[in-house]
Amino acid sequence: MTHNDAADNGLITLFNGAGVVASYVLLGLSLWLSTEVPLATKGFWGIGILLLTLSLVNFVKYRFDNQQRVDRINRIEEARNEKLLEEHITDI
Repeated sequence: MTHNDAADNGLITLFNGAGVVASYVLLGLSLWLSTEVPLATKGFWGIGILLLTLSLVNFVKYRFDNQQRVDRINRIEEARNEKLLEEHITDI
């Protein structure tokens, strides 16, 4: 990963984080200003949004961890194959 890739990923992460914060602020503002909705319903909606966020974070983390596991296995297999080829060539 080059320095530019890391900077791009940081910028994308910052942009996505700002989007999440903005959506929470706007959701909170809309719940606060909606006078027809009872407080219990507002709390239920708020808890639902927070649990949805938690689930999405866990889902993304699971997918990321799984991809790291697959990449690690592929690197191990590539190293093993490289060693077998090297041993075969030196035997000839």
